[in-house]
Amino acid sequence: MILLTIALSKGRLAPETLALLARAGLPVGDLSEDDRRLLIEYPGAGIRYLWCRPTDVPVYVEYGAADLGVAGKDSLLESGAEVVELADLRFGFCRLVVAVPRRLWEEAGGEEGFSLRLLQGRRAATKFPRVAETYFRSLGLQVEIIRLHGNIELAPQVGLADLIVDLVSSGKTLAANDLLAVAEIAACTARLVANRASFHLQHEQLRQVVAGLKASTQTG
Repeated sequence: MILLTIALSKGRLAPETLALLARAGLPVGDLSEDDRRLLIEYPGAGIRYLWCRPTDVPVYVEYGAADLGVAGKDSLLESGAEVVELADLRFGFCRLVVAVPRRLWEEAGGEEGFSLRLLQGRRAATKFPRVAETYFRSLGLQVEIIRLHGNIELAPQVGLADLIVDLVSSGKTLAANDLLAVAEIAACTARLVANRASFHLQHEQLRQVVAGLKASTQTG
């Protein structure tokens, strides 16, 4: 009998998510993101996992296809999904930043002279159009948003955009493409989220699992 369904993100969050589940005493067995199966059930434990694209986890949880989910804060911000954020799982750290070509930064006077006001009327390439638009609007800036699905750093180099909004982990990719981060929009880590209805109607089933996962963030 399946009591809870948990949506898991494929990709960079997967290894640490599996380690967290194991520490919390949840079944992992041969669970692997490389498995072609996307729906894996452990009936004895009452647990079912869904492997999803990171950007899709908030959607599966919001619409109740999953009771719980592990998603990056960046995916949550971009989706705007109405879910309950239960815990910061303290892994998968990265930053959502605004980055500009070094040439533009130097022309504006570098560290002493650069102002975000210089971005008024320019074009930004990003995989996070919702976040970018909200951020620039909050600053009173009109910036045209161009949505791309990957290799964002290429856009300024070929004249498609003047700047980018993207996730940065080590900063090596920015440096390799002669880009400089000039503003941080948000610091992002993996978050444990719940479907709103499940959080209220299945509170007892969720309680032990959530408590175990929260406790395991202290021991990782």
